[in-house]
Amino acid sequence: MSEPRQRRRGRRVARAIGDFDQPVFEQPRRGRLQPLDLASADEVEALHRASLRLLRDTGIAVLHDEARQRMIDAGATLGADGQQVHFEPELVLQLIGTVPSQFTLHARNPAHNVIIGDDYLTFCMMASAPNASCLDKGRRTGNREDYQNFLKLSQVHNILHGNGGYPCEPVDVHASIRHLDCIDDLLTLTDKSFCIYSLGAERNRDAIEMTRIGRGVSEELFKQQPSVWTVINTNSPLQLDIPMMQGIIEMSSMGQPVVITPFTLAGAMAPVTMAGALVQQNAEALAGIAFSQIVKPGAPAVYGGFTSNVDMKSGSPAFGTPEYMKAQIIGGQLARRYNIPYRTSNVCAANTVDAQAAYESVFSLWGAVQGGMHLLKHGAGWMEGGLCCSFEKMMLDIDLLQMVAELLKPLDFSEDALAVDTIDEVGPGGHFFGTEHTQERFKTAFYAPVLSDWRNYESWYEAGQPTAMIKANRIWKERLAAYQQPAMDSAAREELDAFVARRKGEGGVATDF
Repeated sequence: MSEPRQRRRGRRVARAIGDFDQPVFEQPRRGRLQPLDLASADEVEALHRASLRLLRDTGIAVLHDEARQRMIDAGATLGADGQQVHFEPELVLQLIGTVPSQFTLHARNPAHNVIIGDDYLTFCMMASAPNASCLDKGRRTGNREDYQNFLKLSQVHNILHGNGGYPCEPVDVHASIRHLDCIDDLLTLTDKSFCIYSLGAERNRDAIEMTRIGRGVSEELFKQQPSVWTVINTNSPLQLDIPMMQGIIEMSSMGQPVVITPFTLAGAMAPVTMAGALVQQNAEALAGIAFSQIVKPGAPAVYGGFTSNVDMKSGSPAFGTPEYMKAQIIGGQLARRYNIPYRTSNVCAANTVDAQAAYESVFSLWGAVQGGMHLLKHGAGWMEGGLCCSFEKMMLDIDLLQMVAELLKPLDFSEDALAVDTIDEVGPGGHFFGTEHTQERFKTAFYAPVLSDWRNYESWYEAGQPTAMIKANRIWKERLAAYQQPAMDSAAREELDAFVARRKGEGGVATDF
């Protein structure tokens, strides 16, 4: 086998944890498949100008006293109500101009570091579901066992580059110490990068310190190396609440990335027109990003888009719709307008793993790719508009993510790949199954999704083959059984255990329940 062919095979397929073949851990790159410009340059500028006008004339309510004062000290003005902050366009552009266009997100295992920006794509596991589901146990309230199993599966699969939070919320752990157990699990059951929640300054500080301990680096180096990120959701419309602003202060001051993401549903907390919803999304995102640079100029930040529509009959969120795709793509155009990395999501509104779940996820993923996404939240497992994380849906999404990654790989147009000699060898009326050219490439020439079955109906039916749902159920359990816990430095593990024990002894974080 030629050396270039060996390299190609090594890049495409590798023996992973467990006994199944999968692509090596690497980030897909966009290459020649450039983002789509769905809106014209003039239309993007219209959105941009309307957003700046909104921040100047209407302003945005800032509920956190320190954050509001920092904005005023940086040049913003305060409205008569004492909470509405107004930004002149020049100030917004000056502030967001210090956001880095890309950065490296450092994992506990350096082999799992990822680049956020340029033409790199990063796929993350689903996050924040209050429920979990599988065929065996049905739908149930989130718990730590399911939470840990989702983390193990995210570690096993190379196409998942990190965790976007808690795949399901382990409500069987008291809220005062839940973040301690969850971050401990993220650090010990996986060695990939992850997201923490901004639910008050204390939780941010605990998670930041635990991540630093897990990586085994000094505070000075930690500040220089983005290692953990958080999502900051604006309280749409036009409001930045206290926990979110605390999150920006704690994270940005330590040089850690904030992903500013308005949750704007057209017709509910945003105008029913997608253009109006995008104006509001852009204004809220720019306000949050600008504040991160007030806290620390040059701190990494990501422009997050999560604009979709609601079903106007029920008021329920709709995902994977044409409107959602349009918002994804144009949101990416706005992020590129400011040269800031872009986050979007793989979402659906389906209640079970069916055709709706598949086509809405495909639409979401294609909108993300065409939108120029750098960071994909909720990449695997999302169901019910975010209310449930499904083990079977996770397998379906992993197939889809691997198909996206394969699509982005460039074709080989070498003389050997053009195969003129092989075509000549077979000649008219022959077949290519037995040729050396085919046999050498048989396992690596085409990507075969795990859940697909391409036999004809008669052989499939006679063999009693399962549906994709049943097959996914078998596969996730096989792969969970193949999980091996990644090693951790013993000194770091000891320090982490001591930190968690001390904070639990102090009562964790005070709650009202």
